[in-house]
Amino acid sequence: MIQQTSEQLFKQIHNYIENLSYMHEPKGLYEPIEYVLSLGGKRLRPVLMLLAYNLYKEDVEQIFPQAAGIETYHNFTLLHDDLMDKAEMRRGKPVVHKKWNENTAILSGDAMLILAYQLTMQDCPTAYMRSVMETFSKTTLEVCEGQQWDMEFETREDVTIEEYIEMIRLKTSVLLAGALKIGAILGGAPAEDAQCLYDFGIKMGLAFQLQDDYLDVYGDPAVFGKKIGGDILCNKKTYMLITALNSAEGNDKEILKYWLEATDFNPDEKIAAVTHIYNKVGIATACKTEIQRYYAEGLALLDKVSVEDSLKENLRSFVCRLVDRKL
Repeated sequence: MIQQTSEQLFKQIHNYIENLSYMHEPKGLYEPIEYVLSLGGKRLRPVLMLLAYNLYKEDVEQIFPQAAGIETYHNFTLLHDDLMDKAEMRRGKPVVHKKWNENTAILSGDAMLILAYQLTMQDCPTAYMRSVMETFSKTTLEVCEGQQWDMEFETREDVTIEEYIEMIRLKTSVLLAGALKIGAILGGAPAEDAQCLYDFGIKMGLAFQLQDDYLDVYGDPAVFGKKIGGDILCNKKTYMLITALNSAEGNDKEILKYWLEATDFNPDEKIAAVTHIYNKVGIATACKTEIQRYYAEGLALLDKVSVEDSLKENLRSFVCRLVDRKL
């Protein structure tokens, strides 16, 4: 079995996506789509799909359309997220609703969703079509459910850790897991393997998102690529904040609530004050412990996949780098 590294797969799928011609008339609909996909990114989801497929088959180019489909869907969610969040920049460039307008962002996003389905169905073997499309449809709907929970959490002060974990499972993990499962299905994997890879993706997605929460507070801005403390400034209900609210007592809890309710403040002062409480109640250690727990549970699931262990090394090392990243 000839296997390819994640770096090789990244280059191939990146080139494939770059060379896809999304442009049709009217240009006002398709130009923003090409713009969004030209911004690049880590291409995590298509690479995961290809890595899962490559556990069973060598001809990874056969599923480039499906890999491009999941990346198109992911970028559709970012386009609409930016609009809902009123963001201004994405990957150092103006977002679609700023470069064009809000109506364009809505309509071009809708078109991206349809294109994602078309790509996922393109040249999909008949024997796998139903299970691939069921997995893709379930995944895409769950991402919407996660986004809705995230929006509702903005106005709630009683979000529990369990609710937060379920939200990030839906918003982040299921798309990673779905990519792995679709790759396995198309590779002809046994159903048990496809499910194990899906569950592995869920655990790794949770670890990945918690690492993101951690880096927003404790990351090195020079490495992270942006200022830290963004989640603190907008009172985002992260694992860090929810755990701190549960753990802080007395004056510390009052100070934390003060900063959550403050509307006029110095950003650096708020970040420093909240981080000080995080440090005091041991939030960094608690978060890292949870990351390592999900990571270990994920690797245990990967161990159960019925291919030779050496064939899993590329997938294992790829997700290890994701979870242990500094940016």
